[in-house]
Amino acid sequence: MKDFKDKVMVITGAAHGFGQVIAEGAADRGMKLTIVDIDEPALKKTYQHILDKGAEGLMVTADVTKEASVDDAVEQAMEKFGRIDLLINNAGIALPGRIWELPTRDWEWIMHINLMSQVYAMKRVIPIMIQQKTHADILNVASIAGLVDTPGMPSYHASKFASVGMTEATAYDLQRANIDIDMHVMCPGFVQTDLYHTENHRPAQYSDPTDPYYQSEAYLKGQQFAKYVITNGKPIDTIADTVFKALEDNRFYILTHPEYNPLIEDRVKRIVTDGAPDVHIMDGIM
Repeated sequence: MKDFKDKVMVITGAAHGFGQVIAEGAADRGMKLTIVDIDEPALKKTYQHILDKGAEGLMVTADVTKEASVDDAVEQAMEKFGRIDLLINNAGIALPGRIWELPTRDWEWIMHINLMSQVYAMKRVIPIMIQQKTHADILNVASIAGLVDTPGMPSYHASKFASVGMTEATAYDLQRANIDIDMHVMCPGFVQTDLYHTENHRPAQYSDPTDPYYQSEAYLKGQQFAKYVITNGKPIDTIADTVFKALEDNRFYILTHPEYNPLIEDRVKRIVTDGAPDVHIMDGIM
């Protein structure tokens, strides 16, 4: 996508973090926006920011773990703007916890928001983009955790590896069908976002405060670790420019932390040389 002015973007997870700064960056570039998030008070602030920039916008409060809510958001976007040129599936959460400790409901929550919300949106939006008969783009926000593994967050890695693989496979399918939609996947490292406030946005269907896990030492340590790595991550102020430059250059993989490239290379090397995960090597790199 070379020209953003007057193009229509739909973005999920727009109330905080990447979603907020990308939405504001889109407004700066003259795009028309539908912003979607479960956190209505924070979403209203993002909405006001884009209106202050002179952009035309639509705000939709929705829980994107529910397919019907995603369908409704897309329908509202089409009623407002009549087209969708750029879909950014950004909504996501992070849940630390080892597989034998993390409750099943947490696995369901993270897979539904980090992966299935992207499925719901693409299933609904791709046919719309095809019917438009104009160029369009889809960007799925994954993570460096979708390219390399680390200890302590198997559910997060599972959801992000799935997002990366799904995006790659969809790119093949669109190419084979000669459909003019370019796919992109963003795999950032630690950035100063709202991600460590995941628990503030837990829907009721994934909540059980009586479960002793949420008072356990493992849970509390996981929350402390998440806060530490996010608050000590890179500043977020360059992310919007990185995303829009990558879209202009039609880059498929959008990486923000080149210092993690040795981890990616190490993983690929181990795969093709019959290697295996080695926590001692990981501890030496991280």
